Amino acid sequence: MTAGVMTKRAKRTVGVWGAAVVGALVLVGCSAQADEAPADANPRKPKPSATARPTPPPDPAALKGVHVNVAEGQTVGVGMPISLTFDHPVPAAERAAVERRLRVTADPGTTGSWSWVKDRNLYDGGRVDYRPREPWKPGTRVTVHVGSQTVRHFSVGRSLVATVDVRTHTMTVVKDGTTRRVPITAGRPGLDTWNGTMVVMDKQQKVLMDSRTVNISDSYRGWYRYAVHLTTSGTYLHENPNANIYAGRGNVTHGCVGLATDGTARRFYEEVIPGDIVKVVGSKETVAPGNGYGDWNVDWSRWQAGSAL
Repeated sequence: MTAGVMTKRAKRTVGVWGAAVVGALVLVGCSAQADEAPADANPRKPKPSATARPTPPPDPAALKGVHVNVAEGQTVGVGMPISLTFDHPVPAAERAAVERRLRVTADPGTTGSWSWVKDRNLYDGGRVDYRPREPWKPGTRVTVHVGSQTVRHFSVGRSLVATVDVRTHTMTVVKDGTTRRVPITAGRPGLDTWNGTMVVMDKQQKVLMDSRTVNISDSYRGWYRYAVHLTTSGTYLHENPNANIYAGRGNVTHGCVGLATDGTARRFYEEVIPGDIVKVVGSKETVAPGNGYGDWNVDWSRWQAGSAL
C-alpha cells in the first residue's frame, strides 16, 4: 500500500541591481561607468521547503470492530497464531483491503501469511489468522499493526510440544530439548479425541464441564481441575480421577485427555502456556482449523491460498 506525497516548494530568485551614475561625458575619451553591486551583497537565505506528511488511507470499516487474540506484552508458545476476529463478517470483496492494513514484523525475521479461517462459532469472513510457515523460534519478538489504531507486541517463550498417542496411552512432552513421557487416557471409541495439531488457547485451575453443552448423550456434569483448553468444541487436557486407573492402559474419557491426580496434571498445567503445541496421533477425525487454533493442520500452500492478496 502506498500513499502519494505532494511537496510544495516556494522558490524566489532575487536579483540585485544597483547603478549610480557618478559622472557625465564631458570630455572626449573620458567616460563615467556605473558601479555594480557584488552578487553576494545583502544575501537572502531561501526558505526551507514545506513537505506535507503523507496521509494514510482510512481504515476499512471492519477494523473498527476487530479483536486481537494476543495481549500486549504477552509471552506465548511457539505455535500461537495471530488471530483477528470481527464484530461483523467481512465480505469477500473487502478482505484484500483489510489484509493490506495488517502488518507483522518479527525479530528474527519469519516467513508467514494471513489466511481467512472459518471459525467454528462465527460466520464466514469473521476471522483471519497469521502464522509462520514453521512454528516460531523461541525468543522471537513480534509486532502486529492492525490498521492505524491497534498495535500489539508479544514474545515467544521456550519451546514446548506435547504429543499424545491414543494407541499407547502416553504423552511425550518435549520442552527445550528435554523429553519425558506421561501416561494418559484419551477419548473412548465413539467419543474419540480429535486427531491433529492443537494449540493451547488458555488454562484454568478449575472448569465446570457439562456434556449437555456439546450434545453428548452419556451425560455428566462436574468440576475438573488443572484444565488446559485446546478447542472451542470443548477439548481439554485436564486432571481426571479415572486416569488414576486407566492412564497408560486404556481410553475412557468423553474426548478430553485425562491426567492422574497424583501431581501429574498439576505439573503439566503449571509449565504450559498459551501457544504451546499439543499433537494427537493415532486417533480418527482431524480437528478443523477454526476449532480453536487448528491452523497447523493446513499445509503451507493451502494456507497461503486462503489469503485474499
